Amino acid sequence: MRRIAVATLLAVCALLSWPTAAQQRATTVPYFPERFDWQHKRPDEVGMNAALVAQAVQAATGSEMTTPRDLTIAQATSFGRDEPFDTIIGPMKPRGPASGLIVHRGFIVAEWGEPLRVDMTHSVSKTFLTTVVGLAWQRGLIRDLNDYPRDYMPPGVDLFEAEHNQKIRWEHLLRQTSDWQGTLWGKPDWADRPEGKTAADWPNRPLREPGTHFKYNDVRVNALALAALHVWRRPLPDVLRQEVMEPIGASSTWRWYGYENSWVELDGQKIQSVAGGGHWGGGMFINAYDMARFGYLFLRNGTWKDRPIVSEKWIAMARTPGPANSTYGFANWYLNTERKPLPAGPASAVRFVGNGNNVIYIDWENDLVIVTRWATGVNDIVGKTIASLGTTATSASR
Repeated sequence: MRRIAVATLLAVCALLSWPTAAQQRATTVPYFPERFDWQHKRPDEVGMNAALVAQAVQAATGSEMTTPRDLTIAQATSFGRDEPFDTIIGPMKPRGPASGLIVHRGFIVAEWGEPLRVDMTHSVSKTFLTTVVGLAWQRGLIRDLNDYPRDYMPPGVDLFEAEHNQKIRWEHLLRQTSDWQGTLWGKPDWADRPEGKTAADWPNRPLREPGTHFKYNDVRVNALALAALHVWRRPLPDVLRQEVMEPIGASSTWRWYGYENSWVELDGQKIQSVAGGGHWGGGMFINAYDMARFGYLFLRNGTWKDRPIVSEKWIAMARTPGPANSTYGFANWYLNTERKPLPAGPASAVRFVGNGNNVIYIDWENDLVIVTRWATGVNDIVGKTIASLGTTATSASR
């Protein structure tokens, strides 16, 4: 009798279109793409307005950067124009067209340009770097972010031996508030976005107490990369590949480069210390799909399927602004504090940003990941995508 009653109840549920427990689980368990098989859905299949999604794509393709596609020229005629020591010492390649994709509820609903093209991603490299540092912290290789990195360096490595640098903590390096002073790979810290009224002022920049002043500086990020290498005692691309990119099903086409002179001897082996951006070449070269997988990992709070990869505690810290910059967490987590940096998105959204408007946009409220490359209209792209969702958590919270 009990079996008949259960069978009858299931039949009635089916007739009335009531979801069974299995159906409920199917709707709540998020979709994760397999390697080489990221499912696409039409916008209307996931509750989006197709016309507005098309407008978002048009906003992306219609706002391609006007700078030269030859990035050596683009950099030499932009920030490199006003900087000494601007010689390129790492790999570079011409960029592709405006490209990207939109992911909602885990499914690709739109793509444009050449998303399979492997391009430089510039300072999005910093987010890969800080993630690798986070993995070291998770493993206990770094005990506490308030520790001094100098205590983790082997004999003969004087990254933090100078009196000013001894005060630097891991937290400061992660937030770009270290004020690290020195020369690394032939690039003095002061030569990156130099301060002062005249060139004679540049080498004599004011020194700030570590942790009190935010300064975007690739030399200091590269010091973090070298410090992390000495902690892991393994090439950081190998760590990233094994711990993150393989588990999330990324392709084999991405590469993380250092400089021609950033080789060190570690445990009897020659290892290249990677770059945290493409300022002087190098950094992360990657396609838009792999960027989106990386962003989707964080959208799902650091877990891929049933495998925890990046701890939620680390993500929470990365999303927390530091005292010196209310719109910046760990590098390169750009926060949308009070919705001022990106008015179209919710205050909780974040972006991983690199030069050329390489952007991974992550929006937990709207279950969105957007990758856009080589386009200027990021706010417009995000705004039209969110508008395509209709009544959302974002619109309700405004």
